[in-house]
Amino acid sequence: MSNNVYGLDLGTCNLKIFCKSNGTVINEKNTIALVNKNELYAYGDEAYAMYEKAPANIDVTFPVNKGVIADFNNMQTMIFELISKNGKTKGAEYIVAVPTAITEVEKKAFHDLFYKGKFKAKSVLLCEKPIADAVGLGLDVTEPTGIMVVDIGADTTEISVISLKGLVISDLLDFGGNRIDESIATYIKRNFNLLIGQKTSMLLKEHLASAKEGDIASEIVVGRDVVSGLPVEREITSDIIYNAIKENVHSICNSIKMVLEKTPPELARDIIKSGIYLTGGSSKIYRFDELFSEMTNIKVNTCEKPEETVVMGLDKIVSDPKYSSLAYSLKNKVYK
Repeated sequence: MSNNVYGLDLGTCNLKIFCKSNGTVINEKNTIALVNKNELYAYGDEAYAMYEKAPANIDVTFPVNKGVIADFNNMQTMIFELISKNGKTKGAEYIVAVPTAITEVEKKAFHDLFYKGKFKAKSVLLCEKPIADAVGLGLDVTEPTGIMVVDIGADTTEISVISLKGLVISDLLDFGGNRIDESIATYIKRNFNLLIGQKTSMLLKEHLASAKEGDIASEIVVGRDVVSGLPVEREITSDIIYNAIKENVHSICNSIKMVLEKTPPELARDIIKSGIYLTGGSSKIYRFDELFSEMTNIKVNTCEKPEETVVMGLDKIVSDPKYSSLAYSLKNKVYK
């Protein structure tokens, strides 16, 4: 396989692309801004900066929704622009991570992003996202050993048990970091009559959120007073954020416990020995690992860049012959 290879993780919040030619990861907001409904105005981090601030003639959208492609043309345009700026698209090979529990039609949409339109792809391979996650964490998924990976993304949480190159159990939950952001905004509005935007909610999650009670920190935010309609400042503490998100984090933990209950005993023994692996951008909430460990009585392993483990795993899958069988093509199914 040549060096003109790209591994892609199309997340709801962030688009991650691994460029094999230079060994770098492009990590940009999966956002696109259109002017007059159909003209490209901005994409990536630049477009996200306009979110909740743009005038009526600029439409800021997110092409991926709940892990699947919701806006095919804009997603294709954004990927093409990002790769063209950092490498060559013509004749390139692509490997794309796809969520579990999606339909064949939805998988075909990931495949067709590169086989149709401007890309002129040499080949397109797909790989189950939990498998790529585990390989990116440095785990050997080819062994008859149980591995549990919990990937907490923006719109979905994927809980998987892997053994012998395959998924033994996988549960795709339709909530993640965005639901936590919404809970923060709703709680603050209900208890303090303060209306805040999604970006502010996300910042409060990143700066103050903790999965366990007891942390002391605060931040000043600006929102609109529901009663007066005027902009006001208010101090928000970590206790407020904890109360806003505690139901969400406990729901994820309960889902993990349900998957563990369905796991065959021999694989469960492996998981107890090695621990649960926690990845995904929303897994960075402070003390998430402590809560999961406390509620399951199993140690929880974290990593330095949990949002990039999938694309790093895709790189290993196309580089190491040991893992080459983990990726597959839809070409024969789609084209005669």
